[in-house]
Parts: sequence; structure tokens; C-alpha cells
Amino acid sequence: MNAIATTSSAGLHTVADQPALTTPINEEWVPYRHPQSRESPPELVVPNAVPIDERIWVPLEENVWFRPLLLCASRGYWMNLLRVRKAGVLSRQRHPQPVHAYVIKEQWRYLEHDWVATKGSYAYEAPGETHTLVADPHVEEMITLFQVNGAKIDVDPEGRTLGCDDVFTRIDKRRAHYARNVLGVEYVDQFSR
Repeated sequence: MNAIATTSSAGLHTVADQPALTTPINEEWVPYRHPQSRESPPELVVPNAVPIDERIWVPLEENVWFRPLLLCASRGYWMNLLRVRKAGVLSRQRHPQPVHAYVIKEQWRYLEHDWVATKGSYAYEAPGETHTLVADPHVEEMITLFQVNGAKIDVDPEGRTLGCDDVFTRIDKRRAHYARNVLGVEYVDQFSR
């Protein structure tokens, strides 16, 4: 989103395409005056990150969905919301790179640890750790923002690989989902960088 700065007759600074922001003009409020790097991909702003339109949620399995926010093929990571409306084991996985999580609603935990990620919590998952994500029976709906770097490797309790996901498989799954609904296959492109 490239906002255009304008000055009103009252000497106030307004940013187009934004809610009416008005502040006195002074040197602190002057935008950067040079072109942005040509190598830098465009910024991405996702309004209503927790969407009201159910078609945006990509089903993973019954009562488990993902909502893409950023699919960064150029850097090999993705950011999404995970929404769960069931109790039980959601996945057992290992990551070769770090994962970051921020809990937006309710809570979840890993069977391998004694902590619980509750609403407002941030969790860092170290590379190489294997963990089993669960939602407990009292949780009605959990929503968490995840940034997954590299791959998500699904494993059994003995550590044998069952499957693998990376940003490219995530893009393909989202394209397939949006192709099946009214949003269309190109809908996912807005989240790709």
C-alpha cells in the first residue's frame, strides 16, 4: 500500500487511503524522501487478519484450518493463523529452523513440555526440536499466529518421517483450496512474496 501524503488548507498532514489521520506538519512527520530499493518486494498489509469470511480459512482436516498471511518463497518461510475447534493431537512435528508463535485466542501445549501457551503468549521453537501439539478438551476455539521457517516435518512417536511441508507445498495447497471456492486460484497470490 503506497499512501500519498497531502497537506490540507489548515496545515494538517493527511494520509490517503487511511482513516483520517491529522497531525501538525513538522520535520518528524516528513516521509523518507528517496526511492525504496528495487530489490525489496512490496510491503504486505492484511486487513482483518482473523477473517470473517469463512472461505479464507484453508481446511487442513476436520475442525482445523490455516489462514495464510505471508507465503515467502524467496526466503523459505510462511506465516499463518492456525484455528482449531477440536480437542486432541493436532500434529507431531520437527522443524530444521526456528518457529515463532503468538497465541491470539485460547491456548495449546506440547506433550513434551510442562508449559501451556495461553492467549497473549509468545513461543519460540528451537530448530531440531520434536513436539506434539495438542488442544485440550476445554478449548472451544484456538487461534495462533505461526511463523514457520524452512520445513515442517511430520513424524510418528518414534521420529519416523510421515510427511513434509514447506512454503511451496503451502502455496500449492492454498491455490487448490481457493480454486475450489469463489475466491479463485489467484487469491493466494496476494500473500506471496
